[in-house]
Amino acid sequence: MTVNVKIYADGAELNAMKAVAAQGLVSGFTTNPSLMKAAGITDYLAFAKEAVATFPDQSISFEVFGNTPERMLAEAKVLASLGQHVAVKVPVIRANGADNAEVIRELSNAGVQVNVTAITTLTQVKLAVDALNPAVGGIVSVFAGRVADTGVDPLPLMRQAAGLCHTKDNVELLWASTREVFNVVQAEQTGCDIITVPPKILAKLSKFGTPALQVSVDTVKTFDADIASLGFTIPVAVQE
Repeated sequence: MTVNVKIYADGAELNAMKAVAAQGLVSGFTTNPSLMKAAGITDYLAFAKEAVATFPDQSISFEVFGNTPERMLAEAKVLASLGQHVAVKVPVIRANGADNAEVIRELSNAGVQVNVTAITTLTQVKLAVDALNPAVGGIVSVFAGRVADTGVDPLPLMRQAAGLCHTKDNVELLWASTREVFNVVQAEQTGCDIITVPPKILAKLSKFGTPALQVSVDTVKTFDADIASLGFTIPVAVQE
């Protein structure tokens, strides 16, 4: 597998993070509150500290939990202090619909690398890019998979987002909410700098480039193995 887009592992299970790191598949990590809930994390800061200690030289993104500007600013500074490669994830908007442009701008101007997350529109991309300080840099995470879930082709959005992000130095576009291996190809084709990939899809990267006929053969072999393990039979009258 040869691609230029950087692959980050998306998850919050430390053993899984260690496993993919050992395979040399990824160059960074991202997580979010929903992934932490799924992983059963009960002490956010303890998990974050252990993750940074485990991967001190790789980019790793942690998200603020607060829902007010004051709380987000305070939390972001705590998270940023954990390591020089930590990026702080700040949602582009809050649940009440208000944007977080000023929070992003204040953090970026203070030297915090911000990963602006939960983006689904070009207007939000513009807001994020405008708020990021090019001397500090930052990440613009567009949820391409969630856009696709609504029945809309995300590729035009990602191409336009890449164009906007690359007008400012050190601002990287990230393809988020990856659904399938082919999204890695699409992320590269649309000019993304990074794609976050969950463990289930990372496990499929070894199949990248497998000929279609071999996929068919492997599929039938899997069917045969499952049939044998289950002991399935269909009674028929066989004529000799």
